[in-house]
Amino acid sequence: MAFLTDRKRATGMGSAREGTNRHWSMTVNSYGLLVLIPLFIFTFGSVLGKSHEEVTAYFNHPVPALITALTIWFGMMHFRAGVRVLIEDYVHGFNREIWIIVMNCVSYALAVTGVFAVLKMAL
Repeated sequence: MAFLTDRKRATGMGSAREGTNRHWSMTVNSYGLLVLIPLFIFTFGSVLGKSHEEVTAYFNHPVPALITALTIWFGMMHFRAGVRVLIEDYVHGFNREIWIIVMNCVSYALAVTGVFAVLKMAL
């Protein structure tokens, strides 16, 4: 006969203690994108269809370059977190860890490449 409480029996089973942090991160990213996406649309929309020289000259200004770089970064971090949840829900076993690592690498590579391209135009 074991004299264990329900909490003691549940300790070590279930929560990985990461869900709240991930949810908070996704929420902050969502609100950041809620502001950045319209700014990006207005910023990028004004140079849509113009020549390469005009676009490069436009992105030489700090505000459009900063808005674009932040949109790329926040968007890819939101993508990374969302794909991680998707993989955790639908992929099992060792493949889960492999796909999480691969998608983290892809997300960071795309984010860094995008920000580098904007910085190259801006500088």
